[in-house]
Amino acid sequence: MTIRNSLRRQIQYACVALCVPVSASALTLPSPYMVSAGPLGQIGVQGVVSGLGFYQDNPQGTVAGTLASKHVGADISNGLVIVQKSSGLVQFTLEAGAYSFPTLAAGFTSASQTINDFGALPVAYVTLAPSKAFSVEIGKLPTLIGAEDGFTFQNLNIERGLLWDVEPIVSRGVQANYSMGPLSASLSWNDGYYSNRYNTVSGDLTWTIDGSNSLEFYASGNLGKAGGSTTNTYGAGNIADGADDSTIYGLIYTYNHGPLTIEPYLQYMRTPAQHGFSNYGGAVLASYSFTPTLSLAGRVEYLGVSGHPGLGQEPYASGITDLPEDSHAWSVTLTPTYQAGDFFLRGELSYVTASCPTGLGFSGATGQGTTQLRGLIETGFLF
Repeated sequence: MTIRNSLRRQIQYACVALCVPVSASALTLPSPYMVSAGPLGQIGVQGVVSGLGFYQDNPQGTVAGTLASKHVGADISNGLVIVQKSSGLVQFTLEAGAYSFPTLAAGFTSASQTINDFGALPVAYVTLAPSKAFSVEIGKLPTLIGAEDGFTFQNLNIERGLLWDVEPIVSRGVQANYSMGPLSASLSWNDGYYSNRYNTVSGDLTWTIDGSNSLEFYASGNLGKAGGSTTNTYGAGNIADGADDSTIYGLIYTYNHGPLTIEPYLQYMRTPAQHGFSNYGGAVLASYSFTPTLSLAGRVEYLGVSGHPGLGQEPYASGITDLPEDSHAWSVTLTPTYQAGDFFLRGELSYVTASCPTGLGFSGATGQGTTQLRGLIETGFLF
C-alpha cells in the first residue's frame, strides 16, 4: 500500500483507516479481534501501546521541568484502543486513550497535556454506508488535509513534519464520500481547527492513474469568521494566529512500485490580510522495505512564511513553531523501522534549520538558535 493512495480514503470511509497503515513501511497492525456485540453484530478491537525517548539540542521550552525544555526525555506516544464496526448500513469508529503529537521544531508536549487537545476520545464517528461507492460520516473526523496522519503509528516517521504542523488534525462535522472508477472524492462541512464553529468546507479529490501512480488535490477554507472562538487547538489556543480563518490548498503525487514509495507534495496556506502572512512549502516523503521486517523512511521539507515583520500576531504569526513573518525552515528526517509480529522498534534522526529575522527560533527563552537536531527511539506493541 502506498503512503497515500486513492484506496486510503475508501478504506477510511469503511471505518478502518485508523487500523490500516498508510504505507508499505509504516507500522502494520494485526487483524482486529472480533467480538460479538448482539444486535450490533461483529465489532473489531485493536490497539497500540508505545513510548518514546528523545534527545534534542536547542530546546525551545521556557518552563523548566517540562518536556519542551529538556535535552533528554521520555513519554507515552500511543496508549490507544480502537473499536470499530465496519460492515452494514450503520458503522462506527471509536479511538480512545492517550496520545502525543511529536512534531519537528515544535516543543515536546507530554501525553497528559496533549490529551487536552481532543480529549480521551480523539476520533469518534458514525458512518452511514448505503453502498460501497457512497458513504456519509458524522462526528470527530480525521482531517482530509495533508499527507501525514495524526498519530505516530500511522506514519512513516515518528515526528510529523513542518507542513503537518500548519494543518488541522481532527475536525467535528459531517463528510460525504463517493468513488467511481479511478476517481474518489470527499466533501466535508466542519469546524476546521477544532474551533467549535461550523463554517469550514474541506474537500479531497484523488485520481488513480494506474497501479503505481496517483494524484490527489485537497483544499479547505473558512466561509465565515471564527470570531471569538477560544477552543481551537492551534497555535496559542486562540484565533490570534489566523488559522481558523485561513484557506489551504495542496497537491500530492504518489509513486509506488514494489518495496519503493515516493510521495512529493506541495502546500499553500493563506490567512486573512490582517494577519499579514502566508505559509507555503513542499516535501518529499519516501520509504523502502529491505525485508518484511526492516524498512527505511525519509522526509525532506521546506516551509516558508511570507509577509512583513510586525504585521502578524507574533510569536504565533506563522502557525508553525514560533516562526514569524518573512522566515523559512528546512528539515531532513530519517527513520529506520523494525517490526516483527506485534513488536516494533524504530529510531529517528532529524535536523531543522530556520531563518528568523526577528530572532525568534530555538534555544529556550532566548530563542536565538537557528538549528535543532533530534534523535528519537519509539518502541511498543500492536494488538
